[in-house]
Amino acid sequence: MPPDLLNKRVILVTGAGSGLGRAGALALARHGATVILLGRTVGKLEDLYDDIVTAGGAQPVIFPVDLSAATDDNFDAIAEAIAHQLGRLDGILHCATEFDRLSPLEQECLEEWLRLFRVNAAVPAALNRSCSALLAASAASVILVGESHGHTPAAYWGGYAVSKAALEAYFKVQADEWSDAPMRINLFMPGPMHSPLRMKTHPGEDKSILPTCEDLATRLVWLMGPDSREIRGQFVAAPAAPV
Repeated sequence: MPPDLLNKRVILVTGAGSGLGRAGALALARHGATVILLGRTVGKLEDLYDDIVTAGGAQPVIFPVDLSAATDDNFDAIAEAIAHQLGRLDGILHCATEFDRLSPLEQECLEEWLRLFRVNAAVPAALNRSCSALLAASAASVILVGESHGHTPAAYWGGYAVSKAALEAYFKVQADEWSDAPMRINLFMPGPMHSPLRMKTHPGEDKSILPTCEDLATRLVWLMGPDSREIRGQFVAAPAAPV
């Protein structure tokens, strides 16, 4: 892919502080995008900011936000700030994920489930809604990141699996409503990857056999860029996208 594939495009990345969000932000910036870094931990966002600038990327914008507590007013304010400061929004990469632990359902509580649903399913919908006018104006690409246990739930994945299944349901509804809209939305299924979350769920696994977040970030660049403009409303598996 050419290094200027995303030149002059503005892309918001949630969960940018670590894992696939961090790798995705770096890859998008490396291909010319101005990246808006949204995450909970200011220090991690500042480190990423420095890495992007040091590598010669466009100066990013930082939005420190705790998505487990954010409201519609917060997301409306973010959209207004993007419009005022940058004038456009060409894409959103939703990488923010809430996960506690693997456990049987009987050990999970209501508050855990509400937090999981809020971050993993409700927040992407709310942020897309607040930014919809900007997204439509730029014929933007929106990418949700799914999870195999949301698509095929299994024991001990509990509220996390259910919240990711809810994200898939939201995706199908939004894709249908945007079927004739200027913007498009797809759901990226990365599969097993060497990530901070995988370290929690499979601590004894040999991670050297897994793709890294950096490996998969190239697929996200393609899905965000003009070469995939005809791809909309699709479940995109990691091996299916050309590099």
